Amino acid sequence: VAGAATASLLMELGELWAWVTAIALGVGLAATAGLRAWLPLLLAGALARFDVVSLGESFGFLSSTPALVLFAVATVVEIVADKIPAVDHVLDLVSTVVRPAAGALLAASALYQVNDPLIAVVIGICVGAPVALGPHVAKSAFRAASSATTAGIANPIVSFVEDGLAIALFVLAVVLPILAALMVAVIAYLVIRRLRRP
Repeated sequence: VAGAATASLLMELGELWAWVTAIALGVGLAATAGLRAWLPLLLAGALARFDVVSLGESFGFLSSTPALVLFAVATVVEIVADKIPAVDHVLDLVSTVVRPAAGALLAASALYQVNDPLIAVVIGICVGAPVALGPHVAKSAFRAASSATTAGIANPIVSFVEDGLAIALFVLAVVLPILAALMVAVIAYLVIRRLRRP
């Protein structure tokens, strides 16, 4: 009887751990989408294609060849356009919608335990969209300050740094999702605290 209870408890803890890591992965991927909308979709789709990352059954299209080609083209366009002064600001304006949508999709797709795609999408929207919007707004504000102080000359350098941050955050989210989610939460807390100061 004690062995069965222990086994049951271990199964429940295993299921809880799977949920926690899936939500943490969703948060990390969504935050990455706040920096680059298409890059995390491309990388998540490619990793799912090779069974490195588990995505929800309803989100299998993310690893399809047409999706990967679309994500690859969009990633190249986004990364190149972000290096061009003035074009980068237009990109940021358009991305105010695209990045939270990508974050919502990534967060929803990370919830592989959820069988109902509607529930996964609702959770993805509630978690992923605001998480992606945070880094996007911070990035846009920093880019505007860079443009104001350097006449846009430093913006391509800043863009390369953002590319590196997006890749590093993606890798962290996949390898250590809970650490990535905690890092996102701590940064969000520090930014909110700083903004509330008079």
